[in-house]
Parts: sequence; C-alpha cells; structure tokens
Amino acid sequence: MLNSDQAEPLYIQLQKAVKTAIHNGTFTQGSRIPTETELSEMYNVSRITVRKAIAELVHEGYLTKRQGKGTFVNIPKIGRKIEHVISFTAACKSNGLSSHSVVTKREIVEADEEIAHQLQLSPGEKVLFIQRKRYADDRPLMLENNFYPYDRFAFLMNEQLEGSVYELLRQKYSIDPNQPGETILQIALADENQAKLLETAIGQALFYMHTMIYDQHGSPVHVGKQYIIGDRYQFSI
Repeated sequence: MLNSDQAEPLYIQLQKAVKTAIHNGTFTQGSRIPTETELSEMYNVSRITVRKAIAELVHEGYLTKRQGKGTFVNIPKIGRKIEHVISFTAACKSNGLSSHSVVTKREIVEADEEIAHQLQLSPGEKVLFIQRKRYADDRPLMLENNFYPYDRFAFLMNEQLEGSVYELLRQKYSIDPNQPGETILQIALADENQAKLLETAIGQALFYMHTMIYDQHGSPVHVGKQYIIGDRYQFSI
C-alpha cells in the first residue's frame, strides 16, 4: 500500500509499485494492466495520481497505451551508453535481467584486409571467429560476432563462453578489455539466417554495431560485429 505520509510523491510510489509488479511477473510482458479506475481502487489513490504515474511509465518505455484497448506492458529494453565498454552480461544485470549465451560458431579463419587492419595483423593471418547467441531473460536479443587475434586468444577455443567473456579475460587471463575504439551504429534488417537465430521475423529492425575493443595496454582484443533486436535495446550518448 502507498503511504501519503512519505516525502516521496504518491505518483512516484505508484510508479515503483507498478515496476515491481512488472519485474516480479504480476503484470506480465505483453499483458494489459488494470484500468485507471482499478489502479485507483487497488492503491487507494486518485485517478489524477494514477494518470501521472502511467504517463511517466509510458515515457520510460515500461508501458504502451493502445487507443480503445488499454495500457500494456512492454518487453523491457536493455540500456547502455554507447561510449562505454560494458559487457552484455553486465548490461543485462544493471537492467535487472538474467542473461546467458550459446556459442553457434567457433572457427579459425583468415583475416580479410579490414579485420587485419583493425587487429594490427597482416591480411591472411589467423583470427578466431566466435559467434554467440545472447539471451536476456531467456529471449534471444543479440547475435554477437567477434574476431580475436588467434595467436593471443587461441585459449578461447577451449572455454565454454556461456557468460561474460570480458569477466573471463579479466579474472583468468589478466586481460582487461577496458578501452573502446571507434564504434559505428547503424540500422539493419534481419536476413533469413539472422531472423532464424534471433527467433524473430525476416525484416525485423536490428541495430548493427561495429566496434573495436582494446585492453589495458592498448592491444587489440577483438573486432565486434553485433546484431541486436532494435525494439528491445536502447543506446544513450
């Protein structure tokens, strides 16, 4: 129950209560929440308070109003700052979501001219290509394509890689991927293979993020070519 004696305004208390109901599954993703009148009675507040709280939650992306149908719970978006190095696992955790990964490809390939230049290699040198399907709350969200200098990162061939590679590198190998290089963000449409792996529709709007990551000594760690389901992720600058 909300407390009118607290310094915190009632509409903010109600916002938090609705967010809690979303996170604990009382209000499930895609479902319609109670009407303004019902919420007013449930929490013993005025409809004006309810209306203000709902407007804020719509603005924050937790809810969507559908004309003539009601207000519905959105699938939560993962938020991260584009200029910061943060692992997918850490981004999910900071947004209150669980995460895991499935390796879909792990192979040794020859570096093309672009990859070789970014990894400070010669064209044709070996690179380790690892593709992972990354899940947030058991739903596929990202198709991760990373290219590592093989001579330095060959040990990744024998790691499970179900969690954060960055944490693995830090804790087990004393490699800290903490320096971002140039990051390019574009919009792409899912092709047949991407749609199949991400369990979405062909033509689904995706973020395509091309990034370069270096370690604490300025040495290249990987080139990343990531495809992220657009309506479940947001970047801030």
